[in-house]
Amino acid sequence: MNFRHLMSLAHSVARSGFLCLRFTCKGLNLTYRVSAYRAVVEYLKALEKFPVKNIFLGGRSMGARAAVALARQLCAEDEEAVQGVLCVSFPLHPPGQTHMYSQRSGDLQALSHVPVLFVSGTADNMCEQKLLEKVVAQIKTSSAVHWVEGASHGLTVTGRNEELVLTEVNSVILAWIQEHV
Repeated sequence: MNFRHLMSLAHSVARSGFLCLRFTCKGLNLTYRVSAYRAVVEYLKALEKFPVKNIFLGGRSMGARAAVALARQLCAEDEEAVQGVLCVSFPLHPPGQTHMYSQRSGDLQALSHVPVLFVSGTADNMCEQKLLEKVVAQIKTSSAVHWVEGASHGLTVTGRNEELVLTEVNSVILAWIQEHV
């Protein structure tokens, strides 16, 4: 939650007039994370003083998997529940275990109408570029991928100014959100 690029993104989104809620789940269990994420979304939807609409779910790494799983659940209940899903550094497979990608793309395959944006680094050892492109080609929903050249799973790029990387990522994400509101 306190990764520099996530804090920068939250500030960028908020400056553009969107409410951005960040939270973290300490547990690594995906089911637990999805349940916690769902509780937060349900709480926000129940607020009468500040009605929430145009919900975009997003996450970084395991949080991206949780966002996709929750979007799948919410959209099964109400097709209009989620406007889009943002996956920053989606962990398509564990490092060195590319054969596991199909297991981690099941929830993506089940999304039928919710647009998805992936932001990943070309040097991410948990998301091989060719495999993500294969998955994106197979999913039924509208999707886009932005590759940060030379970026690792943490979106750091050796020899490149961190602020420039943050600006690039924030601009792409904000433009995508505005396009889908």
